[in-house]
Amino acid sequence: MKQAVIDIGSNSVRLMLRADGKTLYKKVCTTRLGEGIARAPFLNGSAMERTARAVEEFAEEGRAQGASVFAFATAAVRAAENREAFLALVRARCGLEVDVVSGEEEAALGLCGALGHGDGCIIDIGGASTELACRRGGTIALSLSLPVGAVRLYDRCADDPDRLREEIGRAIAPVAGSGIVPPVYAIGGTASTLASVKLGLRAYDGAALNGLVLSAPWLREEAERLLSLSAEERKGVAGMDARRADIIAGGALLLSMLAEELGLPEVLFSDSDNLEGYLYARGLL
Repeated sequence: MKQAVIDIGSNSVRLMLRADGKTLYKKVCTTRLGEGIARAPFLNGSAMERTARAVEEFAEEGRAQGASVFAFATAAVRAAENREAFLALVRARCGLEVDVVSGEEEAALGLCGALGHGDGCIIDIGGASTELACRRGGTIALSLSLPVGAVRLYDRCADDPDRLREEIGRAIAPVAGSGIVPPVYAIGGTASTLASVKLGLRAYDGAALNGLVLSAPWLREEAERLLSLSAEERKGVAGMDARRADIIAGGALLLSMLAEELGLPEVLFSDSDNLEGYLYARGLL
């Protein structure tokens, strides 16, 4: 049985193709569906169009491979007052019914993807939201979604360090006393970019990055370094995903401040995330 899962995120659309219990490949298309969502609760027309086009292309690819195709959407879509217009656009283009997941569901999906049914915690920094989740003794003990992410931070603060720290500090205040303890896995685009930068990879390699330790001191130093560079200069950093160069500094500072707030000495990168988690949650993995 083949399965194609499409994750419609606030910064990018991703595709995972699986067959016989193995992930064959993942693809990503940066469409910035959530751009401007921090200033007004609407998806703009051009962002909806380019995102729907990416979803259509991934759906066609999955069907061409003989896969059952699933699609889910996260923070940008669930927060938008005009989300029905976007869902109708996707439906008209490729016939997909998109599952819009809640923040708590998104956190649980990330947890299942990174840990399967095992115990542990995750931090998932997305474009418009950040999820934290924990499982202890086989039971989900925490599933929390915060309205802060790399795209939302860039929309509000650009690369202003003081504004970023103030915005992040206010947003992450609810995590105090949340019970997040090691091991903690970091997933999502910010974490994958930082992991690639740490190893200086020329091309993304999930197998090489999976389990990579990102220490709290390294995260702090890297966030400061990225904030000192322009978006254009960041594109020249070894391992940098050029499509994220403008938003990565805020995302890196967010992950660093979360680690500090939670007293974490380190986080571990997981290449498995809510794409796998979506199948886990539906008993398909």
